[in-house]
Amino acid sequence: MNKLNRIVTALALSFAAVGAQAAAPAPVKNVVLVHGFFADGSGWKGVADILTRDGFNVTVVQQPETSLADDVKATTRAIDARQGDSILVGHSYGGVVITEAGNHPKVAGLVYVAAFLPDAGESLKDLADRIAPATKGIQATADGHLYFDPARFHADFAADLPAADARFMAYSQVMPAVQAATTPVSQAAWRSKPSWAIISTADRTVSPELERTMAKRAGSKTVEIDGSHVAFIAHPEQVARVIEQAAAAAGK
Repeated sequence: MNKLNRIVTALALSFAAVGAQAAAPAPVKNVVLVHGFFADGSGWKGVADILTRDGFNVTVVQQPETSLADDVKATTRAIDARQGDSILVGHSYGGVVITEAGNHPKVAGLVYVAAFLPDAGESLKDLADRIAPATKGIQATADGHLYFDPARFHADFAADLPAADARFMAYSQVMPAVQAATTPVSQAAWRSKPSWAIISTADRTVSPELERTMAKRAGSKTVEIDGSHVAFIAHPEQVARVIEQAAAAAGK
């Protein structure tokens, strides 16, 4: 009888172990990268190369910046194209996009890089008006678009890049529609999803103090980088490390 009991117990433990393995969530191996205003997806190359080397499936969204709704659709399309859950990463205005798009059920976590973290009913402009950035380089066109003054671009947007690289970014910048900056988010994904925030301490395009305030409100795990607004380009190793930590934590 004792032998029978031992067999039954062993079988029960075996089934329990199998059940636990089946219930364990799969690791998050998809990363979706979303750029911000005045830039495009090519800026993510350094981060994308590191993530790809480390076994992640990377998608870089080239959203049109014609409206928040259009940019959310472009991001949602990228999420749907991958099997399994994704980590959403947004730089600058990309933080607004992932805050809305991150409500998608296949999003496991959010990473904000020198980004805006709006709550429901808030727009990028609402947040920027609370703590103004150091730069005065953002201007509007007569037909309702924004651009960054090329004369200020290196110092105020990309100070930790070589001057020639910053100059090319200034000449090739995307000019977003003003309405993308003034449209409020309808639901903030960080209220239901874990989030991480990278603060760029030398940022002149988004106030570092605003970045800290928004991250604190969202309960984000924060990391500070001594970098400009484009720290994700100048310091890809540090940014990729945070993304990988987020993927590991979200998969538990």
